[in-house]
Amino acid sequence: MKADPKVKKFLKGKRAMVIGGTGSWGSELVRQLVGLYELEEIRIFSRGEHKQVEMRRVYNDEHGVRYIIGDVRDAQAVDLAMKGVNVVFNLAALKHVPVAEENVWEAVQTNIHGPHNVVTAAMHHGVDVAVQVSTDKAVDPINLYGYTKGAAEKIFTSANYSPSKPKGTRFVCVRGGNVLSTAGSVIPLFKHLIAKHNKLTITDKRMSRYFMRVEEAIGLVLKAMVETVGGEVFVMKMPGAKITDLAEVMKEELGNKSTKIEYIGVRPGEKLYEVLVSKNEAHRTVADGDYYVILPEVFLKNFTSNAYKKHKPIKMEEYNSMNTAQLNKKGILEMLEKDGWLDEENDADFSTLFSPYKENHK
Repeated sequence: MKADPKVKKFLKGKRAMVIGGTGSWGSELVRQLVGLYELEEIRIFSRGEHKQVEMRRVYNDEHGVRYIIGDVRDAQAVDLAMKGVNVVFNLAALKHVPVAEENVWEAVQTNIHGPHNVVTAAMHHGVDVAVQVSTDKAVDPINLYGYTKGAAEKIFTSANYSPSKPKGTRFVCVRGGNVLSTAGSVIPLFKHLIAKHNKLTITDKRMSRYFMRVEEAIGLVLKAMVETVGGEVFVMKMPGAKITDLAEVMKEELGNKSTKIEYIGVRPGEKLYEVLVSKNEAHRTVADGDYYVILPEVFLKNFTSNAYKKHKPIKMEEYNSMNTAQLNKKGILEMLEKDGWLDEENDADFSTLFSPYKENHK
């Protein structure tokens, strides 16, 4: 993987804070920041001691990485940790749909109060850019997780118009689909089910999902950081696939003649397909190369007449995992092979998340 010249120029000599830095997205972000860019310091802010210890074995003071135990729900801890920081990435979230449904207040504190604490601290310290990582679940939400992530998007985008915002500080959101190597993703789940139970479970035959590699997801995060005017939601154009096709490919590659596929019915709060740009957002969404950019409802005229005046709204009612480019079985197989999910050593424990890139500027 190569460094993006614009990102490299923007980050050189700066201090970055990665909240939730030991998770799936956070680990890949740190890996790219350390291996491809030349920052003064990278602060990992997370509440998991064990994962910080694991990451510290790979990245330490020699790499400019500093570790801070803290919870995004603790406003004072977030504020203290952010002093002197130029760029903030908030990847902390309580993200499993059933867990959020069963622990409502915990989800609200992490997914809503947390981003509010990040925004408040970013304004206090005058950071250059604060990036909030969001999800397709925030679009037309039908479960608590989706509602909380939608609220977090509003907190970040509206912060750009706050009278308390320092001049030059920008807030932006990144909205992603299903990332292959993240905890809770269907691919490691399928691999686990085949290995342990010799079966696969699918909730509905009509189910479809977007698929993107975590390296691509972090590329979108860094692009948004550099390109944002403030207030946009960046969305990557990514392929979709039928879950039945994915299951059949994994069965053929990892299972045997007795491997079964069972249909168990749609779970509460689960959608048949993912939506990244809703019907109510399409009219203010523009295409920008490999990305879509959803412009904010507030002060929309300022965006269309200045920063995005050459961009035209997309010509689709909504952008979802059914009307995007579709992966056939061959494409799914190539995707799994490229990401190593058909290798025996790549299982759902994500033990390789902290492996550094060979190219290292530190």
